[in-house]
Amino acid sequence: MTTTPKRILFACIHNAGRSQMAAAWFNALVDPSKARAISAGTEPGSRVHPEVREVMQQVGIDLSGSTPQKLTDTLAADAHLLITMGCGEACPAVPGLRRDDWPLEDPKGKPLERVRAIRDEVKARVETLIAAEGWG
Repeated sequence: MTTTPKRILFACIHNAGRSQMAAAWFNALVDPSKARAISAGTEPGSRVHPEVREVMQQVGIDLSGSTPQKLTDTLAADAHLLITMGCGEACPAVPGLRRDDWPLEDPKGKPLERVRAIRDEVKARVETLIAAEGWG
């Protein structure tokens, strides 16, 4: 019997930094037969922040084809888990959906050294989530 992989939704306001990194790390590290991630934002930006694309490229993850997308009820409908990125009251909530919040610093406009540290914190949180849920 095959089961449909769980769908994890990483969300923030602009979907141009933290949530993009989280979904990319998740999909790179998870067993794809167990779970997959998408990312979205309540007010999506026009593009992924250049500093985020650069630091992810440094670890072999290409976000150049990624575009921020709007968090809609349809997009969230079949999600198993919503993880928000520390955006406080502006963080999205989806009624009935299990939610966790990761209070992460926004990488927009930060020096590359700081964005790399945020990237590495996102990766550590993703690894912990995957291990805790048995999706490795």
